Amino acid sequence: MAASAAEVRIPEVTAGMKSAAEAPSQTILDLRNLNVHYGTFHAVQDVNLAIPKNRITAFIGPSGCGKSTVLRCINRMNDLVPSARVDGQILYHGTDLNGANVDPVEVRRRIGMVFQRPNPFPKSIFENVAWGARINGYKGNMAELVERCLRQAALWDEVKDKLKQSGLSLSGGQQQRLCIARALATSPEIILLDEPASALDPISTLKIEDLLRELQATYTIVIVTHNMQQAARVSDQTVFYSLGESRQGILVESGPTQKVFTNPSDPRTEAYITGRFG
Repeated sequence: MAASAAEVRIPEVTAGMKSAAEAPSQTILDLRNLNVHYGTFHAVQDVNLAIPKNRITAFIGPSGCGKSTVLRCINRMNDLVPSARVDGQILYHGTDLNGANVDPVEVRRRIGMVFQRPNPFPKSIFENVAWGARINGYKGNMAELVERCLRQAALWDEVKDKLKQSGLSLSGGQQQRLCIARALATSPEIILLDEPASALDPISTLKIEDLLRELQATYTIVIVTHNMQQAARVSDQTVFYSLGESRQGILVESGPTQKVFTNPSDPRTEAYITGRFG
């Protein structure tokens, strides 16, 4: 059993930490006995995890422990890796996303993803946002949709007079918010973010964090981060992954962020959060 918070040196992250929401939340994703292999390598072993709706869940842990692999399983990005094999269930509203009759394109429409480095298309700012909606057959007013998504991404006021300019002309932080707006344009229910602020300066990072808090009212968010302070600031639930004896990723502990950071149940979680390994 982990020592109490009074006995453990905790990094200075608790001052801005969000309290876990007291109201019960509906489970939107339920991972059951998730295992991932790349060829003969067992990358992730027996992950069981419930992800609550309209909450921010942070995945933390040392490099190579399977955080991003699990994230990519949720919207079937691992389908694009020839050597990958995914076993177990990922239930979304009770439907197994790996089921034979499930369309991975529809999965990716409902579960959007934002990557570590901003990757806007070499198109105009307007077309970056409109592209996903257009290929998904959106029939509404495209200009209104683009404006709404840019406003949701806290970018509209900065780009409203230059929508015809290339998305590549924006700063790194603006490009990442443009990528978030692009993800929102397909009307997803869940947004996955793989270290979305790791390549950004501190000011841009805080803008992304503020944005995530605002989006939480409408979307379920899962974020992979190596930044302990960031996980403590923005998430409601924290999931700690580590490495097993054969270097496979394992889920060690999950729970309300405040509890995981101040009174973890597993000594491995405590050791990682206090900087003794990882």
